[in-house]
Amino acid sequence: MSTDILSISKLRSLFVRLLILCVLGISMTACSTVSKVKTKAVATLEKVSETTNIGNNPDDPLEGFNRSMFSFNESLDANVLKPTAQAYQKVTPSIVQTAVGNFFSNAGDVWTAFNNVLQGNFSDGVNDIMRFAINTTVGIGGLIDVASAGGMPKHRADFGQTLGVWGVPAGPFVMLPVLGASTLRDTLAVPIDFKGDILFSQTSVAVKNTTTVLKVIDKRASALDAVSLIEEAALDKYVFIRGAYLQRRESQINAGKQQEQ
Repeated sequence: MSTDILSISKLRSLFVRLLILCVLGISMTACSTVSKVKTKAVATLEKVSETTNIGNNPDDPLEGFNRSMFSFNESLDANVLKPTAQAYQKVTPSIVQTAVGNFFSNAGDVWTAFNNVLQGNFSDGVNDIMRFAINTTVGIGGLIDVASAGGMPKHRADFGQTLGVWGVPAGPFVMLPVLGASTLRDTLAVPIDFKGDILFSQTSVAVKNTTTVLKVIDKRASALDAVSLIEEAALDKYVFIRGAYLQRRESQINAGKQQEQ
């Protein structure tokens, strides 16, 4: 009897040892698998980061927030702005669309002229004022772009660009709601740009709201083909827009600095 009990005790001891070995083996295998998965995941993230600069771009330390805001803007565009712009383009004769675009462009020449003068580009500033005067009178309130036909080029300048020419650093990239791509410097300049827009600051609330909505629709309608091309060509639309915006702003500011000199 005692021999049987001893044998059972040995078997139990052996079983426990085997069980412990199995558990250790499974744990080591699991740890090894987890380690491999982690290593592969890190390598994948590093590869994605290297390809897209996600999380590694010093110009975009707010990328997490910016991508969330970009997704919001994309949703707003897909559900509201794009369908409205397509309907506007479909029902509005092209000649009327051109006239509307000319009207807003003409109104913008006043603020552009002011910023060109602030940047030291006096010849461009004079050109812009003359454009506004000619298009407002001869061009029937700016509906017809007579100045361009007469050899006066169209310029674009805003207060963010002026600050850049003055040497104010751009700061990090920022994706603004509705307004889209920007930088910290350009974001701080937005309220001043609104004040400088004669259609926004010098009119009644009703006219201000109407012209703002029409301006947004007209701008979106004019960009329908370009946005579709970006969507088809870009692997990461956010990265494409970020790079294009930063390069364009740098080019505009460098051009302003060269003219100032």
